This record gives sequence, structure tokens and C-alpha cells, in this order.
Amino acid sequence: MNPAEKLIRGIDSAQQHHKPTAFAFGVIKKFGDDNGGVLVTNLAYAGFVSVFPLLLIVVTVLVNVASSDPGLRAEVIAAATREFPYIGQQLATNIHALRRSTVPSLIVGLLLLVWGVTRVAQAGLFTMEQVWNLPGPARVGYVPRLGRSVAFLTLLAVGLVVSTALGGLVTYGHKSVPVAIAAQVLAALANVLLYFCAFRLLTPKGVRSRQLVAGAIVGGLFWTLVQAIGAYLVHHFLRSDSVYGVFATVLGLLAWIYFGVQATVYAAEINVVLARRMWPRAMVQPPLTEADRASMALQALQNQRRPEQEVEVTFTDRPPGAVPGQHTPRTTKDVSPPASARE
Repeated sequence: MNPAEKLIRGIDSAQQHHKPTAFAFGVIKKFGDDNGGVLVTNLAYAGFVSVFPLLLIVVTVLVNVASSDPGLRAEVIAAATREFPYIGQQLATNIHALRRSTVPSLIVGLLLLVWGVTRVAQAGLFTMEQVWNLPGPARVGYVPRLGRSVAFLTLLAVGLVVSTALGGLVTYGHKSVPVAIAAQVLAALANVLLYFCAFRLLTPKGVRSRQLVAGAIVGGLFWTLVQAIGAYLVHHFLRSDSVYGVFATVLGLLAWIYFGVQATVYAAEINVVLARRMWPRAMVQPPLTEADRASMALQALQNQRRPEQEVEVTFTDRPPGAVPGQHTPRTTKDVSPPASARE
């Protein structure tokens, strides 16, 4: 064994014997096993497509609702656009152009929003099926997918209204520190609830709701932190126009969405790793840990495409007489959530 391998194996042994590091590495390893980068890119693109029409509709409607009170209009718009600080700020500065074409912008925006959010829901459903390694016959059909897309659109609309109300709470308190803190706490709770509902809509039904709580908490708190950091950067560093103009705006929005989506997929992986106890994982193989075998078995079993197809996974590296782990599936019937019937 060369010195480099000896060092890596020493680190590997240390991380496997400590639960926090073993769990964290298990989540990272699972993200890589599921081609998480590809899932994030697909979901981020769908989110990018839906952001512009969503903000267009929100800003246009709110401007007309609050047109009689300029002060109230400015406060409501600021609260609504804080979800995406930089691009929201750009839209708010061009609010007069939006008012001149209310009806056309609403029609076009609604059509694009329905199409965009449908893409988001479809990408989200596919991501959760991949994260939970669901075999083909157990994946949701076309009609239920459309139903979930509508439900997801409703959830986004409710989430936007709640976020707008909480943003307005800070303004109502005239930047009072206690009110601002209370608003941030309520925003964190609202984001956690939003994540939980989104996970429940997009995750296979065989997964119990309590198995989604940990990821929802992590995702909701992280998104609240990202919003706060984004708002701080906008108000302190991004107030002046960039020499790169629209390129900086688009790239900033893409980075914002990609960062949030990546955190969301990691939050979903936390749910899976906890539910299936997929840790500790080995950095250097062989030998394989039982969690390594479970992940490899799930990757193979999710490739089943038809009920008539049978897939079985076996390993030859276990010591003689060793009993397979209870979280390591062998056939598609052993996959949790159950894969015996279509939703």
C-alpha cells in the first residue's frame, strides 16, 4: 500500500466510524450515484423558464391592484420580488412599461407560466423518482402527472402569497428589529412547510410523510438563509447598474436558481439516506460497505422498464455466512417504496 492510499484509507476509516461525517458523506455519495448534477441541471432549466412569466404576472397584477396608492404599490412589489432579489429588482424598475400592456402581458404570462410550471413539476417528479430509485413500472403515469402539476402550480401560488405577506410585515413594522426577526422566523417556518408540501406532491406515494420532514427542514432553512443573503447583496453591492447589462441579470438568475435547486436535491437525498440508512459509505473500494451494496442494488433495480421484466442483484464479496443487510434489496419487490403496482 503506497503512502497516498494509506492516508486516504485512514481518512475513510475515520469518517465511517463517526456518525455525523458518515452521514454527510453518505448524502454526498448518494447524490453522485443518482447523477445529481444532471438532475439539478434539468430542474434548474425548468425553473428558469417559469420564473420570468411568474414574476411578470405578479408584478403586473399587484401594480394594478395597488395603483391608487403609490406607497403601498412600492411596498407590495418590493415584498413580492424579494424571492428573486436581483431579477425582481430589475422588473420593479421597469414597472411603467408593464402597466402599458396589462392584458397582453397577463395572457402571454399565464400561458408561459402554465407551460413552465408544468415543466417544473415534470422535472421534479422525475428527480424524486430517480432519488428514490423507483423502478419503471412503479412510476406515476401521464394523467396523474398532470394532476400533480396543477397541484404544484397551486402550491407555488400559495407560497408566493405567503412570502409576499411576510415581506410586507417587515415594511409594516417600519424596519423594527423585533418585527423583522419575527418575520424571518415566520418566513423560515413557511419555507419549511412549503418544502414539505412540495416533497409530498412530488415524492412517490409509497414514501411516508414523516420520512420527508428532515429534508424539508434543511431545505426550508437553507432557502430562508439564501433569501436573506441575496437581499443583503442586492441592497449593499448590486444597487448600481452592471456594465454587463442583461447578461449579468440572466447569469445571476441562473446561478440563483441552480444554487437553490442543488440544495433542494441534496435535501431530498437526506430523506432517502435517512429512510434507508445508507451510511457509512466507503471512499475507497474494496471493501464495500452494506450501504454501498444497497446503493448499487437500487441503481440496478430502477432500470426495470416492464412488469414482465425481472431484475435480480447479487453480490459475491460478502464473507461466508454473512447475512445481507435488511436495507439492501435483491429484487424490485424489495424496493421501498413498494414497486409492485403503478400509482
